[in-house]
Amino acid sequence: MDDYKNIYQKNGPIIYPGKIDSLKAFAGKNRVMLTGLFTSDPKITKYTVYWNSRQDSIVVPVKRTKNVDTVKTIISNLPEGIASFEVRTSDTEGHISIPVNIAANVYGALYQSSLLNRGISDAAIQPDGSALIIWADVNKDAGVKFMHIRYADNNDKTHDTLVVSSPTAMVTRLPNFKIGKSLSYRTAFLPEATAIDQFYTDYQSRSVKADVTKLYISNTGPFTRGAFDGNRWGILAAPWVTNATVINHSGYGGYATDSGGSLVMESGWSGSPNIINGKIYQTVTLPAGNYIFQVNNYTEALDPVYVVVASGNTLPDISSLSTALSFKRFSSKLYTDEVIQVPFTLTQSQAVSLGFLSTMQSGNQYWRVTAVSLLSN
Repeated sequence: MDDYKNIYQKNGPIIYPGKIDSLKAFAGKNRVMLTGLFTSDPKITKYTVYWNSRQDSIVVPVKRTKNVDTVKTIISNLPEGIASFEVRTSDTEGHISIPVNIAANVYGALYQSSLLNRGISDAAIQPDGSALIIWADVNKDAGVKFMHIRYADNNDKTHDTLVVSSPTAMVTRLPNFKIGKSLSYRTAFLPEATAIDQFYTDYQSRSVKADVTKLYISNTGPFTRGAFDGNRWGILAAPWVTNATVINHSGYGGYATDSGGSLVMESGWSGSPNIINGKIYQTVTLPAGNYIFQVNNYTEALDPVYVVVASGNTLPDISSLSTALSFKRFSSKLYTDEVIQVPFTLTQSQAVSLGFLSTMQSGNQYWRVTAVSLLSN
């Protein structure tokens, strides 16, 4: 009854070495790491890993000990997608084990292209001089691990800071942040919790909002005067420049005692002359960056009044208003308090004039500004 054995066991019984145990595969960037254990069969001398439908393989020598041996190998230069692996062991006599199979994800350029830097909801200088960064929420499964931030402090020292990500309600404080400077940051992603490689976005610049008024402009409200008529009208103190058409109250104008000291234009009342291309401004040199010229005003003006930011040492006439870097008109509604913001961008350090432009010749009209400020953004 055992005659059939001679057909299938001409060379003796078939022997299988011990197979690799606890085989695991860990995803990576165009690579996969395989780990496993050898718990028995001291005769094992190597194992072979096959992939790509067995068209590719690698042989890894094994030096067994009397204990449980842990082995690890990395398969590189893999295409993005799912990779399947077959592992077989061999012993000193050339016997080959039964296969152990496993699959893993491989990440690459396609995954990299899908990554976006974590958003920043707001970034602003705080009263203590720190920059407060409020991060946009992310899904906890998005794979965001940390943000790598670079910034300069008030001593021009560059800092590289890593902040570990939390999905929601995350804020970061950067101490002693230099006002007027931007930060740059990138985001690190781990595509799977056990992946062996992290992926990074490109560095991205982010401006930090700050009130830079005191750094660049002065006499910002309540406004101070130079010459004064002893009653209500005066001329704004430096560095404000007031052109002659605004000085239309018996040699005074541009300043009034209203609201504790305001920047003012008025025409019509008490026979005060019309104002043609009236200009009040100050000129400063600003570094490259994004800015907002902010104005607190009240208006009874009938004709257009403009808040203007212009290159150079003066403001343009109304006929050339389009040459300004940026401008915005006061509200046309009478008896209105409002805050006007005029954003502008400088690509290089340059002189700019910040101020007000109006032609007022339609009867009695008046407007005042109680405060101005300059914000970096």
